[in-house]
Amino acid sequence: MKNYKKELTFNTPARLAFINITTDVKQALSESGIKEGLCLVNAMHITASVFINDDESGLHSDFEKWLEKLAPHLPVSQYAHNAGEDNGDAHLKRQVMGREVVVAVSDGKLDFGPWEQIFYGEFDGRRDKRVLIKIIGE
Repeated sequence: MKNYKKELTFNTPARLAFINITTDVKQALSESGIKEGLCLVNAMHITASVFINDDESGLHSDFEKWLEKLAPHLPVSQYAHNAGEDNGDAHLKRQVMGREVVVAVSDGKLDFGPWEQIFYGEFDGRRDKRVLIKIIGE
């Protein structure tokens, strides 16, 4: 069994952002030479997420509005976590959107359903954060 590891780094100018990383993951898969296996993609920070969904701007806008209703950033005093910090909401948003995805690799390709794309979700941006891509298989 072979394995391959690659890290991506993101530094978004905004607190909240959704970035389509499907091309980056496909590139890593190509570099790996693995034809059959599994591809794990996970955010390595507790205020960021990796998830699969449609790449449609209206949906992304809906995510932003929905997440802000679930865990509004302001007032920061509403979160016990924010004693000395201001990102309590980002931790909750990450919990809802998820830490990672695993995608089957078949015939050297990501085995997606229709419209599926992989996204990095940032909920407390403005600093470097990493995403791990780990591919195992033959």
